[in-house]
Amino acid sequence: MLRLIVMRHAKSAWNTDAPTDHARPLNGRGRRDAPRVAMYLTDIGWVPEWVISSDSQRTRETWARMAPHLDGDISVQFTGVLYHGGMGAMQQVLERLSPDVTTAMVLGHNPGLEYALAWLCGIDERMTTANAALLLSDATTWSRAVSAAGGWDLEDVLRPKAL
Repeated sequence: MLRLIVMRHAKSAWNTDAPTDHARPLNGRGRRDAPRVAMYLTDIGWVPEWVISSDSQRTRETWARMAPHLDGDISVQFTGVLYHGGMGAMQQVLERLSPDVTTAMVLGHNPGLEYALAWLCGIDERMTTANAALLLSDATTWSRAVSAAGGWDLEDVLRPKAL
């Protein structure tokens, strides 16, 4: 069984001196929500072994605030392909994972995450900031798991306001 956490970055700031959208940091709510989601993931046993994240400032900060609250040796890769990337970008990064990795997280942005989530499980789900969708697949490899539309089951969607 493969498990995938599809997570949108935590709430970012708009009124900043950031020179680009890519450089925007988290705001206060985002800095509070990211660790709360991580603690809940730990509580329910959904700790990723591998995280593949957009390389934007707000996704890097989201991960930095989550990491101290997750147990285990977690590998992290930051990539520009997930910045405004959709299902194609997600497939590109996930199909390379070893089948030894049973729980992975993709940390990125909308609208690409919502499109990818709909493609993966066939359900349109609104992904506001710091939301994490928990998906399950009985595929034996990541390549197979991300190759067919609707092949994943949506287990739950974590929303910081509900934690």
